[in-house]
Amino acid sequence: MTNILQSIHKGMTVFDLERNEIGTVEYVQFGDETDADPGTESTTVSPALKQRDNSLVGDLMSVFVTDKVPEALRSRLMLSGFVRLESSGLFSSDRYISPDQIRSVEAGHVILNVYKKDLIKQI
Repeated sequence: MTNILQSIHKGMTVFDLERNEIGTVEYVQFGDETDADPGTESTTVSPALKQRDNSLVGDLMSVFVTDKVPEALRSRLMLSGFVRLESSGLFSSDRYISPDQIRSVEAGHVILNVYKKDLIKQI
Protein backbone atom coordinates (compact mmCIF):
# COMPACT_ATOMS: atom_id res chain seq x y z
CA MET A 1 0.00 0.00 0.00
CA THR A 2 2.90 2.36 0.71
CA ASN A 3 4.03 2.10 -2.93
CA ILE A 4 1.28 4.48 -4.00
CA LEU A 5 3.03 7.21 -1.98
CA GLN A 6 6.04 6.96 -4.29
CA SER A 7 3.99 8.39 -7.18
CA ILE A 8 2.85 11.42 -5.17
CA HIS A 9 4.78 14.67 -4.86
CA LYS A 10 4.37 18.17 -3.46
CA GLY A 11 1.98 20.41 -5.36
CA MET A 12 -0.29 17.70 -6.77
CA THR A 13 -4.00 18.50 -6.66
CA VAL A 14 -6.09 16.25 -4.40
CA PHE A 15 -9.71 15.27 -5.11
CA ASP A 16 -12.17 13.58 -2.75
CA LEU A 17 -14.51 10.64 -3.39
CA GLU A 18 -16.86 12.78 -5.49
CA ARG A 19 -13.97 14.38 -7.41
CA ASN A 20 -14.26 17.70 -5.57
CA GLU A 21 -10.92 19.51 -5.38
CA ILE A 22 -9.96 19.67 -1.70
CA GLY A 23 -6.38 20.97 -1.75
CA THR A 24 -2.82 20.19 -2.74
CA VAL A 25 -0.10 17.88 -1.50
CA GLU A 26 2.14 19.74 0.92
CA TYR A 27 4.35 16.87 2.02
CA VAL A 28 4.79 13.09 1.56
CA GLN A 29 6.19 10.81 4.27
CA PHE A 30 7.00 7.20 3.43
CA GLY A 31 6.26 4.74 6.21
CA ASP A 32 7.72 1.49 7.42
CA GLU A 33 8.10 -0.73 4.37
CA THR A 34 9.15 -3.81 6.31
CA ASP A 35 7.20 -6.33 8.31
CA ALA A 36 8.59 -5.01 11.57
CA ASP A 37 7.18 -5.88 14.96
CA PRO A 38 4.15 -3.75 15.90
CA GLY A 39 6.19 -2.01 18.60
CA THR A 40 8.81 -0.88 16.09
CA GLU A 41 8.50 2.39 14.23
CA SER A 42 11.10 2.17 11.51
CA THR A 43 10.44 4.71 8.78
CA THR A 44 11.79 5.52 5.38
CA VAL A 45 12.28 9.24 4.98
CA SER A 46 11.27 10.85 1.71
CA PRO A 47 14.08 12.35 -0.41
CA ALA A 48 12.67 15.84 0.20
CA LEU A 49 13.16 15.40 3.94
CA LYS A 50 16.71 14.15 3.54
CA GLN A 51 17.60 17.33 1.69
CA ARG A 52 16.27 19.62 4.44
CA ASP A 53 18.23 18.27 7.37
CA ASN A 54 20.67 15.50 8.11
CA SER A 55 18.94 14.55 11.35
CA LEU A 56 16.36 11.79 10.87
CA VAL A 57 14.80 12.44 14.27
CA GLY A 58 14.71 16.17 13.61
CA ASP A 59 13.03 15.63 10.28
CA LEU A 60 10.37 13.31 11.60
CA MET A 61 9.56 15.53 14.55
CA SER A 62 9.36 18.65 12.37
CA VAL A 63 6.43 17.14 10.49
CA PHE A 64 4.21 17.35 13.56
CA VAL A 65 5.86 20.19 15.47
CA THR A 66 3.05 22.70 14.86
CA ASP A 67 0.28 20.13 14.62
CA LYS A 68 -1.69 18.71 17.47
CA VAL A 69 -2.22 15.12 16.37
CA PRO A 70 -2.97 12.54 19.08
CA GLU A 71 -0.01 10.24 19.76
CA ALA A 72 -1.85 7.08 18.63
CA LEU A 73 -2.72 8.65 15.28
CA ARG A 74 0.76 10.11 14.90
CA SER A 75 2.31 6.69 15.46
CA ARG A 76 -0.06 5.09 12.96
CA LEU A 77 0.74 7.73 10.34
CA MET A 78 4.48 7.38 10.82
CA LEU A 79 4.20 3.60 10.48
CA SER A 80 1.94 3.57 7.40
CA GLY A 81 3.22 6.73 5.74
CA PHE A 82 1.03 9.69 4.85
CA VAL A 83 0.36 12.70 2.69
CA ARG A 84 -0.08 16.09 4.33
CA LEU A 85 -2.84 17.96 2.52
CA GLU A 86 -2.82 21.72 2.30
CA SER A 87 -6.58 22.29 2.32
CA SER A 88 -8.21 24.80 0.05
CA GLY A 89 -10.97 27.06 1.25
CA LEU A 90 -11.35 29.77 3.83
CA PHE A 91 -10.71 28.57 7.40
CA SER A 92 -9.72 25.08 6.21
CA SER A 93 -7.34 23.06 8.35
CA ASP A 94 -4.62 20.97 6.82
CA ARG A 95 -5.25 17.23 6.96
CA TYR A 96 -3.42 13.92 6.76
CA ILE A 97 -4.14 11.24 4.19
CA SER A 98 -3.17 7.64 4.92
CA PRO A 99 -2.30 5.31 2.01
CA ASP A 100 -5.53 3.32 2.44
CA GLN A 101 -7.54 6.52 1.76
CA ILE A 102 -5.98 6.94 -1.70
CA ARG A 103 -7.90 5.37 -4.56
CA SER A 104 -5.47 6.29 -7.32
CA VAL A 105 -2.95 8.71 -8.75
CA GLU A 106 -4.05 9.78 -12.23
CA ALA A 107 -2.70 12.43 -14.59
CA GLY A 108 -0.81 14.17 -11.81
CA HIS A 109 -3.76 14.19 -9.42
CA VAL A 110 -4.44 12.27 -6.21
CA ILE A 111 -7.92 10.74 -6.09
CA LEU A 112 -9.21 9.69 -2.65
CA ASN A 113 -11.76 7.03 -1.73
CA VAL A 114 -13.08 9.17 1.16
CA TYR A 115 -14.48 12.66 1.73
CA LYS A 116 -12.40 15.52 3.11
CA LYS A 117 -14.30 15.29 6.42
CA ASP A 118 -13.02 11.71 6.85
CA LEU A 119 -9.35 12.75 6.85
CA ILE A 120 -7.32 13.30 10.04
CA LYS A 121 -7.55 17.00 10.76
CA GLN A 122 -4.68 19.18 11.93
CA ILE A 123 -5.80 21.01 15.05
